[in-house]
Amino acid sequence: MKTSYQFTAQIEKDKETGLYIGMIPNLPGAHTQASTLDELQTNLKEVVELCLEELSPEELGNLSEFIGFQQISVSV
Repeated sequence: MKTSYQFTAQIEKDKETGLYIGMIPNLPGAHTQASTLDELQTNLKEVVELCLEELSPEELGNLSEFIGFQQISVSV
């Protein structure tokens, strides 16, 4: 029986290369890049599957809970 997992991806666009960069903050090693958002989503799904396959049941049970992002403003 398969277990379903849901993750939130952080997505940025590299100004130098124009590539989209995606990462899953609470899944170690889950990051990838692509030239389109559709391709990025496909790549992220693949990397998440690979990362989950490498984790032990104990590690899977101990994944941190993603809470969200918070914007911080400072003046320097």
